[in-house]
Amino acid sequence: MVALRYNTGMTLKGRSKCFSCSKVLTPLELIPVFSFLMQGGSCKKCKSKISWQYPIIEILAGLLFVLIFYFFPPVSIASGFLTVFYLFITSLLLVITIYDIKHKIIPNSLVYTFAIVAFIKMFIAPDLSFQIPETLNLLSGVIVALPFAFLWFVSKGTWMGLGDAKLALGIGWTLGLIPAISAIVFAFWIGALVSVVWMLIVFKKIKARYEIPFGPYLILGMYIVLFTSINFLNVSGFFVP
Repeated sequence: MVALRYNTGMTLKGRSKCFSCSKVLTPLELIPVFSFLMQGGSCKKCKSKISWQYPIIEILAGLLFVLIFYFFPPVSIASGFLTVFYLFITSLLLVITIYDIKHKIIPNSLVYTFAIVAFIKMFIAPDLSFQIPETLNLLSGVIVALPFAFLWFVSKGTWMGLGDAKLALGIGWTLGLIPAISAIVFAFWIGALVSVVWMLIVFKKIKARYEIPFGPYLILGMYIVLFTSINFLNVSGFFVP
């Protein structure tokens, strides 16, 4: 809902409705995934097709939230803070993913919020007291973001959007330097593979110039590292047990 209404002149207030016939949706029509399946993927009134985006994002959000509770269970006040932190940034990153896929741009207000929250998190110790993070941790976001900003500057925005640099800033502060670099590598490899396969299916050939939203791949790389490198990151002090 946030991703679809953002920058459209609509507010987050008001009931959800069908974009085709403006029918206000009932609670039974708003049950994640199940409503889509029970209605056969169409509006009950006008029978217009509902985008598969809805159940896909609902399933993805549910899966990410379950993984966060599994890897970062709220067994104490301190660990509960970490759970809330990851739930919050996951919500932000899901909206960024949808918006970037639809419009090929990353909204400043969302990506800046992500970066600021990740930066502030570094100053919170495992016992929720104030701490001064190590210099390398403080610089991790900037170091990871600089190559993207350089590509944007040199190409005048034709190779890489500046939004990707801002997103990398938050990823660097969330994961730390080495894990963030791993996330970037994953993003480039997965992005390249998916793009090649997509072009072969849609265009039947590899196109020299083909614009893709890179933000979702950066976010995917971040979660691959986040959920597969827990022990390493805990030892490194990036995560609170």
